[in-house]
Amino acid sequence: MHASMKSALTGLILAVASTHVAAAQESSPASSAGAYQQPRTSNGLPDLQGHWTNTSLTSLERPRDLSSLMLTEEQAQRAAQVRNTATARDSEPTDPNSPAPPAGNVGGYNQFWIDAGSSFAKVNGEYRSSWIVEPADGKVPYNEAGQKLFSASMTSQRNETSDPEVRSLGERCLLGFGSSGGPPMLNVSYNNHYQIVQTPEAIVLYSEMIHDARIVRINAQHLPSTMRRWMGDSIGRWEGTTLVVETINMHPQESMRVFYGQSLYVSDEATITERFTRVSDTQLLYRFEIDDPSVYARPWKAEMSFNAADQNSFEYACHEGNYSMPGILAGGRLDERLVRKK
Repeated sequence: MHASMKSALTGLILAVASTHVAAAQESSPASSAGAYQQPRTSNGLPDLQGHWTNTSLTSLERPRDLSSLMLTEEQAQRAAQVRNTATARDSEPTDPNSPAPPAGNVGGYNQFWIDAGSSFAKVNGEYRSSWIVEPADGKVPYNEAGQKLFSASMTSQRNETSDPEVRSLGERCLLGFGSSGGPPMLNVSYNNHYQIVQTPEAIVLYSEMIHDARIVRINAQHLPSTMRRWMGDSIGRWEGTTLVVETINMHPQESMRVFYGQSLYVSDEATITERFTRVSDTQLLYRFEIDDPSVYARPWKAEMSFNAADQNSFEYACHEGNYSMPGILAGGRLDERLVRKK
């Protein structure tokens, strides 16, 4: 074949191939006009930075009055109305002529102090009744030993008044109530704001409640198991556009995480794997899996949305005006004196 004809034919083939590639790219979901293009940091990695919140009526486990994981808009609105009505009723002014509350139940915060949201969360565009997606019943799958540990630890933290180190970490101002600081990072009644800050070597996951700051070391090795930090030892890596964080070596005092109906027991031998993916300018998809054979019958998974917050995080001055611990311990001392007098 003449050189000029060969060159022309080669050019035609390349042009046709280029047209097919371009057409394939245009028709693929990843490059379609509606596909979300994640912002990038200066070193080219997905940018997760900003202020976020997981405030929601959706809870870790599925409530008894909701039978399915996915809720229609009507179901979500109806369930939210039930909860908001109950909250408003509990926040009504106290009648000074009403009888004393039952022993052990003196009430709690009124609505002024609560910021638990007024609607159920959407995850992947769907209303969710629980964060747990596996197992299918939306419940933490404790094994027999784990259920006993949970019950015993809950009873101890709720009733032990003589030893401050038995009380919950939130009462002691060491970590946030429940599992707000994580991992996993769960919503509670208030201060559900988070801030994410990135560098090439580390990512900081900052929780507004008790200003917990978890440092995720990127492409690092875990520390020795003798080093047990609050919130564990977290290392991260990037899988495409998703940040994967693996945490082990939890502090043993962090096992029982007390928060009303979302209390959770996670042993210090658990492996917790979290995945953070930015799905829009205003939302992160947060998924996690907990593998803890000594406590659970099987590993379990959950999904949550973190939404862009319209406010920055504020200082959580936990010890200022915190009269709960002195009051609890004073009650314990009184009980001891009464027992000695008998």
